Amino acid sequence: MAYKLLWADDEIELLGAHIIFLKTKGYDVVQVTNGQDAIEACKNEPFDLILLDENMPGISGLETLGRIKEILPATPVVMVTKSEEEDIMEEAIGSKIADYLIKPVNPNQILLALKKNIHKKDIVTEKTNSAYQQNFGKLGMQISDCRTIEDWIDIYKKLVFWEFELESANSEMNELLKAQKNEANKMFSRFVKNNYMRWMSSDRSERPMMSHDIFRERIFPLLDKGEKVFLIVIDNFRYDQWRVLANEIATSFSIDEELYTGILPTATQYARNAIFAGLLPNQIKQMFPNLWVDEEEDEGKNLNEKALIETQIARYRRHDTFSYNKMINSSAADKYLDTINNLSGNDLNILVLNFIDMLSHARTESFMVRELASNEAAYRSITHSWIRHSAMTRLFRHLAESNYTVVITTDHGSVQVSDAVKVIGDKNTNTNLRYKLGKTLNYNPKEVFEVKEPSKAHLPAPNISTSYIFATGNDFFAYPNNYNYYVSYYKDTFQHGGISLEEMLIPIVTLRPKKN
Repeated sequence: MAYKLLWADDEIELLGAHIIFLKTKGYDVVQVTNGQDAIEACKNEPFDLILLDENMPGISGLETLGRIKEILPATPVVMVTKSEEEDIMEEAIGSKIADYLIKPVNPNQILLALKKNIHKKDIVTEKTNSAYQQNFGKLGMQISDCRTIEDWIDIYKKLVFWEFELESANSEMNELLKAQKNEANKMFSRFVKNNYMRWMSSDRSERPMMSHDIFRERIFPLLDKGEKVFLIVIDNFRYDQWRVLANEIATSFSIDEELYTGILPTATQYARNAIFAGLLPNQIKQMFPNLWVDEEEDEGKNLNEKALIETQIARYRRHDTFSYNKMINSSAADKYLDTINNLSGNDLNILVLNFIDMLSHARTESFMVRELASNEAAYRSITHSWIRHSAMTRLFRHLAESNYTVVITTDHGSVQVSDAVKVIGDKNTNTNLRYKLGKTLNYNPKEVFEVKEPSKAHLPAPNISTSYIFATGNDFFAYPNNYNYYVSYYKDTFQHGGISLEEMLIPIVTLRPKKN
């Protein structure tokens, strides 16, 4: 394929050697000597790239640039100039030039500009594919060798890194990475099956940091140092979605990122209540029965979060002043942000954001949302759009200008499910697709993680014979009745409650504003 270039320069006759060089490299070069001719050429035919002299008689290079952008807005323009004046550079950059070259230019400089602006996507794709292929075997061995939660955190971060790399390169390797991630999830599920009950019976030195440790280990120590803390809990927020947010706020904050292990079930009722109470679910039910709502009850399961925070602060004999708020829509967000300065007297401000969880559920229930978030890359893209075009931008702008230490975390993530596992339960069995609890569950124990004695997993048991089962990897539970329809409806939706890297290894991040 021959790429067509437009070169506008009033001294074009002196550039013959450069043009011959470009033609030998396969480029077709149209030559003009002034801005008006450049504009007319752009009206008559498309170009892959335009080389534009900044200082030409008649219409200036900058004015020509503006006119060309109106005609060919997507065509990259490389400004070529003798001037190194800062204001000219800034004006050219502000007009969205693709590159800036200072005369005299040599052919290799021009070739580099062409590769950066015409061939970059192809080069990046080729190099990224090659890099992933070289790392594929190494990643596979590392997955097989994982023995600790730290090993799994390292693997998960690498898998997410390659998701972003292959996505940005528009690579055909995505399916291979997806298969490798699915295999990692199977082995991670096996790891959790072998260790979870031990974690539940161990002291903190012999298990990972989990949901009920967050305040004690990451919030109270900051308050003890006299820092004012702003805690943002984003419901159902995966590590890859955090990486999207990180890219947006990195220029405003210094970032200390880590992952912790969410408790089972990886569902808001259990995990977020554990965060706010600093207790495991059955401990909450035993110590504060009026603040715990069982699965079969119709009452909202997360209506007592502020009261649970109060119990944790009181239990540690602390006197921290705090606010608790939940944002569920844009009008609530605007109202909150209009009054955010009134919170400055508190030691701790807590904000719960529900958009991601609402998106996950809407994607299951709405055909249009399912189309918009058809895969994990699209799911991240909607997250990105929300961050950029919602009150989130205003919130982080305010926090960047404040003296708060900001902590961002979540209660659990979600996984895109693909494989159905049959389970039979009575009418009182809960409806979650990734975990079930009941007294007459019928299932294949090889396909699930079963907890027959809930108390040993610190889980409430509404009945003496209650047991819990958890889906692993990319599985979801389906009933035999109307099985095919049920499987088709829920396949490829994002669910939570079970065991996967995405659900259990979740971010907790400490941000400190960068002072200008």
